[in-house]
Amino acid sequence: MVDLELVRRIADAAEEADGAAPLDEATWLALLHRPETVRSWVRVDGFALLIGEDLSIVVDPSARGRGLGAGLAADAVPAAGPVEAWSHGDHPAAEVLAERHGLERTRELWVMRRPSSVPLPQLPVREGITVRGYQPDDAEAVVRVNAAAFAAHPEQGAMDLANLRERMAEGWFDPAGLLVAVDSASGEVLGFHWTKQHSPALGEVYVVGISPAAQGRGLGKLLTLTGLHHLASKGVDEVLLYVESDNAPAIAVYGGLGFEHAANDTHVQYGRPNLCKRSDRVGSL
Repeated sequence: MVDLELVRRIADAAEEADGAAPLDEATWLALLHRPETVRSWVRVDGFALLIGEDLSIVVDPSARGRGLGAGLAADAVPAAGPVEAWSHGDHPAAEVLAERHGLERTRELWVMRRPSSVPLPQLPVREGITVRGYQPDDAEAVVRVNAAAFAAHPEQGAMDLANLRERMAEGWFDPAGLLVAVDSASGEVLGFHWTKQHSPALGEVYVVGISPAAQGRGLGKLLTLTGLHHLASKGVDEVLLYVESDNAPAIAVYGGLGFEHAANDTHVQYGRPNLCKRSDRVGSL
């Protein structure tokens, strides 16, 4: 079994030093709910985790520069087959390790941020569409829309009812922050914007998913703006989101809403060429 207390201590120290969390939500959910799926190599000052094809290597800042990361990589990087590893913050040391093991830079994920001090546009009116907070009987519809919206993105698209419930069991979950767009006449769920509040000061555009059958009705902008107004009402100082660096249409939408990207707010994925799957952290705009 993984020593969760030790992993959390090292991860917290790395986040404080680097300004970015070294483990994503999916990794934590696996550690907490499906520990049997996690292969681990844990040292007193660092660890490596392998969950399927996803590799994480984290070294306590106080122990860096001693070859610990290289040793963990030598143990944990599979000799063959697909593997994916994220560098949260695009660290030069991660690039060196990746090259040593034949892994190439395959994706860049941008963090874009928006200060709440910038006024928000008024909410657009979409005839025949109602946006409301999540209700318990929406679960199956949200999973269905998510699967259709992210059919080309296995990580997010694979969310089932069990995974939805795991996320909703987290301390940050607020039903009012999971905004659902429904057809006013039929009640059919057309899309959703799941917001997240990390702290009193920080919110996130967590997932925006639109049913392919409802594309072209302006739901992306409507749901995104509704979520931003919700987070502003909670008093956050800043809202962030994640977007693929090559998703020009989404970047244009977010830029028009006041989001900006700084070069050091970039996460890089390394993997074996032609063996990497692709996924988005946020939605189908």
